[in-house]
Amino acid sequence: MDLGNFSISLAVKDLQASKLFYEKLGFTVFAGDELQNWLILKNGNHTIGLFQGMFDKNILTFNPGWDNNAQKLEEFTDIRKIQQQLKDKEVRLLVEADENTVGPASFMVVDPDGNTILFDQHV
Repeated sequence: MDLGNFSISLAVKDLQASKLFYEKLGFTVFAGDELQNWLILKNGNHTIGLFQGMFDKNILTFNPGWDNNAQKLEEFTDIRKIQQQLKDKEVRLLVEADENTVGPASFMVVDPDGNTILFDQHV
């Protein structure tokens, strides 16, 4: 099962303080909007998102259809197929993607320890 690009989305208290900290670790801003309180940072193939005031806990994120530079892949497993494969394995979904649509969609699951996992397809 190909889940797409992986990143972690961090719920931060102070976007600027977090940005400065991760820059010290070698991360650079890749995308985002500080005025909207979110930034995406990269260090090589490692990606983290900083989100102030958008959610309560950190989220593991998979992006089907994207490479590690947020570029569309020619071939990828559609999010609805991934969702169905997980449902077939009796994984409980917190939020479901509409299976009657095409293109961008998302769904979420929660692991046994309460960690939220977001599957977010942008293409």
